[in-house]
Amino acid sequence: GRICILYAMTAIKGIGRRYAYAVLRKADVDPRKRAGELSEEDIERVVTIMSNPRQYKIPDWFLNRQRDIKDGKTSQVLANGLDNKLREDLERLKKIRAHR
Repeated sequence: GRICILYAMTAIKGIGRRYAYAVLRKADVDPRKRAGELSEEDIERVVTIMSNPRQYKIPDWFLNRQRDIKDGKTSQVLANGLDNKLREDLERLKKIRAHR
């Protein structure tokens, strides 16, 4: 709880400093606040924006999964989902013999 919320969010896999800053700006949370100082409603706002960023007008080029192979959607993949997507991509590449 003593780290700035901007840098505390980067501990989550799939979230970098720029994405964390964009999410905090959309949630109207001061990025210089400490992670322990956030109220429950602040945390809830940040989590909802992280889970569906396109509804809060975060541009598509900012997201880390653009035009997914399977469903064609653009999204921000976090934590375990990121590992799963990477594994699926590598297996697909191995299947078509394009992975070195």
